[in-house]
Amino acid sequence: MFPVAPTPFAGSRRGFGPAHVRARRRSAATGGVAVLLAAITGCASLSSGVESEMSNDINVNSTMMQEGRPLPEPYTCEGGVSPPLEWSGIPDDDRVSSLALVMDDPSEARVYWVIYGMDPQVPEIRQDSVPQPGRQGTNTAGEAAYDPPCPEEDATNEYRFTVYALDNELDLPEGASLEESLEGIAARAIARGSLTTTDQ
Repeated sequence: MFPVAPTPFAGSRRGFGPAHVRARRRSAATGGVAVLLAAITGCASLSSGVESEMSNDINVNSTMMQEGRPLPEPYTCEGGVSPPLEWSGIPDDDRVSSLALVMDDPSEARVYWVIYGMDPQVPEIRQDSVPQPGRQGTNTAGEAAYDPPCPEEDATNEYRFTVYALDNELDLPEGASLEESLEGIAARAIARGSLTTTDQ
């Protein structure tokens, strides 16, 4: 029904393991990314008015994932494909120009996936794809792709998929820096909603 493009898989080109993942996470927890994530998820604001105008009316669901349950193996570094998502509750007014998605681990200030420029009329992301129109920004690993996480035994990480309704188009090219995309989303978001999964 909707045109999609395959999602590049960043993880297959790198070695993974607990030590490797921990090293990447330590290097990822920079102040700038943490502040930007806090701004768009409600813990802080980048500029006056951003937080006060943002609602939490968007409902995010998946046919393959459940809120509060472990991230299924196909969407981890064991499988390497991006998950399907669907949403409803986008504000029904002329303010919404586009949608964006950020998948992050809030405890580590790590971003696994960024998409922007999505059509507000398209209510889903299909498995292993990017909606068209839609552009991927750079994740914490430095690639414009889905970076499948490697859940660790006895860890307490969360994997949060947040959809944002933006009041202006995010005029960034494919592969924009993580800082640029997060700052642009924070400045334009008027509504959001999340689905959060956990480590296995």
